[in-house]
Amino acid sequence: MSPTLPQNSDPAVTSATPDAAPPALDAIDLRLLDELQRDASRSNQALAEAVHVSPATALRRQRRLQEAGVIERTVAVLSPEALGHGLTAVVEITLDVQGAERIAAFEARAAADAGVQQCYRTSGGPDFVLIVQVADMAAYQVLAQRLFNSDANVRNVRCFFSVHRAKAGLAVSLPPPCVT
Repeated sequence: MSPTLPQNSDPAVTSATPDAAPPALDAIDLRLLDELQRDASRSNQALAEAVHVSPATALRRQRRLQEAGVIERTVAVLSPEALGHGLTAVVEITLDVQGAERIAAFEARAAADAGVQQCYRTSGGPDFVLIVQVADMAAYQVLAQRLFNSDANVRNVRCFFSVHRAKAGLAVSLPPPCVT
């Protein structure tokens, strides 16, 4: 299954400018997006059949949605357990100094680390929340040393280890279609 994922620091990811108005999405666009979120690995022909449009229409609309930044990228979702990455941690990070440069430096280091699946800058609590996926506790300790303990600006780390994953999804709830 290949859902659309949130934007990351990868320069190859294309997205619309933050100030741009979201494109108007009609019922066909929404059906197309819904089907792509379910399984983007299908052929264009199969996708077009599922949405009840011609293959040319499906391809044209999919490209338009990519160019508009609605579809940021398409990836394969791998099983962490099948690959020996069975430990998931939710980590809260509070920095000692919250200056723009210090925040940007930590964010860049966290986003570049292979063990960090998701990195969120937050408000009203910790400065960052990270979703970390590693092989085991020893691998987490190596990551913690690399990202948290070696950074003098990291004041506090709170970590919560997952004991069971009930849901792991990236599907975005779609709005109702625009009527023109």
